[in-house]
Amino acid sequence: MKRFLQSVGPAMIVAAVVLGPGSILTSSKVGASFGLIGLPVVICAAGLMIAMVALAGRLGVVYERSICDELSTRLGRPVAIFIGLTLFTLVAFFQSSNNIALVGGVEPLLGESALSVGARAGVLVIVNGLIILSLYLLRHLYRSIENVMKGLMGLMAVAFVINFAVAFLRPRSYEVVPSEQALDWLPLLAMIGTTFSVGGAFYQAYLVREKGWGLGDVKRSLSDSMVSISMLGLITCVILLTSWRVFYGHAEPVSLSSVGDVAMQLEPIFGSAAKVIFCIGILAGAFSSFLVNALIGGTVMSDSLGKGARLEDRWPVHMTALALMVGMVVAIASLAKEGSTVHLITLAQALTVLGIPALAAALIYLGTRKELIGERAVPKAILAFAGLGFFVSCVLASMTASKVYQKLSALM
Repeated sequence: MKRFLQSVGPAMIVAAVVLGPGSILTSSKVGASFGLIGLPVVICAAGLMIAMVALAGRLGVVYERSICDELSTRLGRPVAIFIGLTLFTLVAFFQSSNNIALVGGVEPLLGESALSVGARAGVLVIVNGLIILSLYLLRHLYRSIENVMKGLMGLMAVAFVINFAVAFLRPRSYEVVPSEQALDWLPLLAMIGTTFSVGGAFYQAYLVREKGWGLGDVKRSLSDSMVSISMLGLITCVILLTSWRVFYGHAEPVSLSSVGDVAMQLEPIFGSAAKVIFCIGILAGAFSSFLVNALIGGTVMSDSLGKGARLEDRWPVHMTALALMVGMVVAIASLAKEGSTVHLITLAQALTVLGIPALAAALIYLGTRKELIGERAVPKAILAFAGLGFFVSCVLASMTASKVYQKLSALM
């Protein structure tokens, strides 16, 4: 186990940020609405994610400069700034859903009572304030983040596997009936976007440099990608299967209107203990995604401006703090309005898909340069799967744009 934990690192951080509360919600909704149809979708998305993370990790160790610096030198600083701004915007919007999901994971633990708007805002201000404070005070930031993310991934795995076991030990008390309602495909697109997250994969190129890996660690980087992202796919499948077993096929389909609602719906079947365990998994996912998600946007934005790409530099920390504050403000504004927050969470997850093509194209561009020869060359198999991922991302972007427009039109 010790050797295993030492063999993984950067990609485990990527897996932890991808497996956030939004991923938990969307995979639960897919399991409840689509059943086992979502299972091969998760597996394929995880396979594409492995290839993209492996490509980014390879670029991080074979190039002497950071990704945005390489793009700036070859294509010009405006291109690098466009990449950084795209990722920062997606991260800031995505961060708002992490804030909302954090509150959603806390409220079911309080029983029937719900936090007031002021109390919710207070919780978010305290949590974000503590995280921003830790950013500026921790000396060995990368090492601390890696250790915490490994622990949170293990906690999520244990929590969701326990619920999975309980779900299959209890027999179904109903017959599966065909649903007459039209299926909402947006959660399925959102689940693909949260599993095949090129934004997270993009950050792998920075993480391997923080780890101190070089050209001699190419094989270790590939192993790290395969093991860590496979764990991401496995946990997502477990959540989907649990939701399928519990919710799919009801004569009256359940409405999972928030991340906390998933836990509340489980209580009549599993009891309060299992609900608490599921909430622990949600909170672990919220905390794991909370900081690293902001770090992705802050680091890449700083690098695109030529202000540094290492966590020991000041600008990445400043930009990360800005991403955290923007996400918090948007979340508090949303919580001040009555009604379900599922629309914001699902739309935030789905909108991550829209930024994927540009990021994937940047990685593939750098991976196909002629000067990458010998041991620095990227294997053709990785490039082929990354190219497939780019094609899939373009299809998803067009589909998601249409679905998001329909959702926003319905809300107006």
